[in-house]
Amino acid sequence: MIFVALGTQDLPFNRLLRAMDDLVASGAVSEPVFAQTGFSDYAPVHYSYNNMMPFDDFARKLQECDIFVSHGGTGSLVQGLKLGKRVVAAARLRKYGEHVDDHQQEIIRVFSDAGLLIPVYEMEELGAAIERARTFAPKPFETRRGELFALLERFIEGEPGEKGGKTQ
Repeated sequence: MIFVALGTQDLPFNRLLRAMDDLVASGAVSEPVFAQTGFSDYAPVHYSYNNMMPFDDFARKLQECDIFVSHGGTGSLVQGLKLGKRVVAAARLRKYGEHVDDHQQEIIRVFSDAGLLIPVYEMEELGAAIERARTFAPKPFETRRGELFALLERFIEGEPGEKGGKTQ
């Protein structure tokens, strides 16, 4: 099963939903597809969806899926990566009115360069990305929270000479 998740921010991502609908209609995607469509107003014709899902239902779909197709939001991406899912990540783009800037491209590029997911920058790439995902072996996702907390602690405590810290 392919699970498509667009998050809960009040921004549409109709391009991704339409592209997936086209892939299912053409037979390029033959397995079941389910989407959490968020605030998009496109209603998929060839697969099931809900606009919003209770957390437990979302977690169950994510656990069950073989391929996770996500928007480029870090919350959704990290959930899939922590479970070791084969993630295809599509960026919402400013030029289509899908976001206020193109930071999702940057997020996806960083995760892709680390070997964690398969990027999609334009919807023409979606079919090939899903095909690649079928055999993709992502690198294990390692959280670096400890390093982040240590960095913040050093900043707050103010190692001498550091910006924001106490100086003698």
